[in-house]
Amino acid sequence: MVDKPLPMSVSIVCKNSEHTIGRTLDSVRGLAEEIVAVDSGSTDGTIELLKAHNAVVIESEWLGYKETKQFAMERCSSPWILSLDSDESLEPELAQSIRTAITSESPDVRGYEMNRKVWWAGGPLNYAWQPEWRLRLVRRGEAHWVGRNPHDRLELIDRTARTARISGDMRHDAFTSMEDYLRKNLAHSVVGAQNHFQDGRRGSRRRLLTSPIGAWMKQMAIRQAWRDGWRGWAAASATASATMMKHLILLELSRRDSEEARTHRDG
Repeated sequence: MVDKPLPMSVSIVCKNSEHTIGRTLDSVRGLAEEIVAVDSGSTDGTIELLKAHNAVVIESEWLGYKETKQFAMERCSSPWILSLDSDESLEPELAQSIRTAITSESPDVRGYEMNRKVWWAGGPLNYAWQPEWRLRLVRRGEAHWVGRNPHDRLELIDRTARTARISGDMRHDAFTSMEDYLRKNLAHSVVGAQNHFQDGRRGSRRRLLTSPIGAWMKQMAIRQAWRDGWRGWAAASATASATMMKHLILLELSRRDSEEARTHRDG
């Protein structure tokens, strides 16, 4: 007996994601009654893959991380919405947990959190960056995307409403190599530093020294990334490098602002 699709929409934002979105779409095949994808200018095979899976494709300019995801979610029509990035997919246990959660219909639960794991170099990182609980399955109209780009998050509008956690892993194919990871995080570091600067935070040599060390220690000592072997050591070190990039850019922005203020004052 084949289970019928759930009263659920899958919301996806994408651009040039043909290397990962196939896994995303395959993992929700037969699970949802609707797939809504907002594409921001793909020039590869992304749109063809979406159409092959009968997705509703909406073409839109990139509005920002949380803004584009909110736009996509608002185009969904089913009672439940599952929000996925184009490099995320459901492992079988998680797909079954989602089916159980929705069919059990607990009226007081407004959303469900699931644990996301990075897959890299042959398998999941079970300790580095773990656990990473993300609210991704919500009742339509009861959640919105918030946060500062690029660190967006889905949050219930009524923050006192009940959520629950479900078992299984959300696979995250975030990068293919450490070079790829660092390249992507350079872009994130620029946006993150600019947001900190706009919020009034300023860089310092002390933070440039201590923040990367703290980030490395958090992964190695608290998350026990060393238990992932050499991949855990690499993940912890890459996290420290990304943190250093952000604080280095923030320090440069702060120094430039101080010099411009001094020039204006002396002039």
